[in-house]
Amino acid sequence: MAVSGVGVDLVQVKRIEAMFNRFPDRVRNRIFTSAEVEFCEGIAGKYLSYAGRFAAKEAFAKALGTGLRGVIGWQEIEICDNERSRPTIKVKGRAQEYLGKRKVHLSITHLPDYAAAVVVIED
Repeated sequence: MAVSGVGVDLVQVKRIEAMFNRFPDRVRNRIFTSAEVEFCEGIAGKYLSYAGRFAAKEAFAKALGTGLRGVIGWQEIEICDNERSRPTIKVKGRAQEYLGKRKVHLSITHLPDYAAAVVVIED
């Protein structure tokens, strides 16, 4: 396995909750896909789950080497899991173009106040 990128991100859960309290529709529609919103809204501790997905998207963009400042968009990255299996990343659009056929590995972890994610991209 040849590693082509590694990304890590740490998010404070109260920061994500504050974003939702201030701009609920904007955050849901800009950052998260409808499937992610449906999943997070259906569980207890939804802000912790949103924070994990936020961290995973940031970590993916870092591992890809593009960041999230206009090269790829938040909605092009979807974090998929059911809290009982390991999470995966589904990409589309420019994110898929940049990723190509490379494989993505994702790990998300949570504490009451923080969520973190690590992404490894291999050739």
